[in-house]
This record gives sequence, structure tokens and C-alpha cells, in this order.
Amino acid sequence: MDELLGRAWWMLALRGAAGILFGLVALFLPGLTLLLLVAVFAAYALIGGIAAVSAAIRHRSIRTDWWIPLLLGLCTIAAGLIAVAAPGVTALVLIAVMGANAIVTGVLDVIAWVRLKRRGRTQWLLLFIGILSALFGIFVLAVPGAGALALVWMIGTYAIVTGALLFVLGLGARNWRSAVLRDKQNTPLHS
Repeated sequence: MDELLGRAWWMLALRGAAGILFGLVALFLPGLTLLLLVAVFAAYALIGGIAAVSAAIRHRSIRTDWWIPLLLGLCTIAAGLIAVAAPGVTALVLIAVMGANAIVTGVLDVIAWVRLKRRGRTQWLLLFIGILSALFGIFVLAVPGAGALALVWMIGTYAIVTGALLFVLGLGARNWRSAVLRDKQNTPLHS
């Protein structure tokens, strides 16, 4: 593996540079990044919906419940078309889902904390995470524009950090191949 990554060190560095560039674009042009996320969702929904409709139609003669994936596919295609026609509304819906998910997860974390506490285990970090998650979800639903901006900033920061780590890893991997070859030359052969 060392030799493979040593030969392809430039790939790691290139991925890192692309991550850093994407992260900077996300931080400095958050509206563009949010529209890009909506575009990816639209493509995913359209492709998935078409695949579901196609599978349902192909299997209608052998399945009596073929209409279920057909309806699912049509709904998914509709969601994709709405994302294309009204990207602002789609972004708002995605943010609302993110906020609702944070609230539900937070409440479940607090419930888990209460159950653990009853068994004599105090996991204060779980309580803190649950409360923080629920508050974040409430904030996102109350101020969706700020929630969208926070999402884009999190994505941008993640891309920059992982991009920088990949870039450094790629630069370090340049020397791995020569080190592996040196180790092979210095290892005596055993028969």
C-alpha cells in the first residue's frame, strides 16, 4: 500500500487542493454552494426516480405490487423537478429537514442520558450533545437563512480541514515509494 500511495502521491495532493478550493468557495460564496447542494439533490432525485419508475414498469407483469415503486419513483421525480424549478424552496426544505433531524436526535440523546442515569451511569457529554443538538435544530427552524449559512460553513470548514490533511499526506507520500524500495533492498531473502 505504501508503494501504491507513493506512486500516486500527486492524487492525494490534488484531492487535498480540490478540497481546500471547494472549502474556500463555500466560505466566500455560500449562496453558490447551497445552490450546488440543491443541484446535486435534484440530479439524485431525478436519476433515482427514473430508475424506480423503470424498474416498476419492467416488473409489472411479475409483481402485483409494482405500483408502489412506480408511485415512489414519480414522487421522487416530482421532487427533483421542484428542485430544478424552485431551488430556493428546495434549499429551505433541506434546511427544515436538517433542523427537524437535529431536534429529534437531540431529544433522543437526552432520553438515552436519562435511561443511562437511571442505571447509575452519568454521561454528561451525552446530555450536553443532546441539548446542543436540540437547540441547534430549534435555531435552524426559527432562522432558516442562518441555518443554511451554518450548513455551508460547516461543509466549507470540513472541506478545508480534510483537504489540508490530504495535501500534507500526499506530499509525505512522495517519499514512501523510495523508502519501500530501500527496505526491500535491505531485507535479506529467506529460503
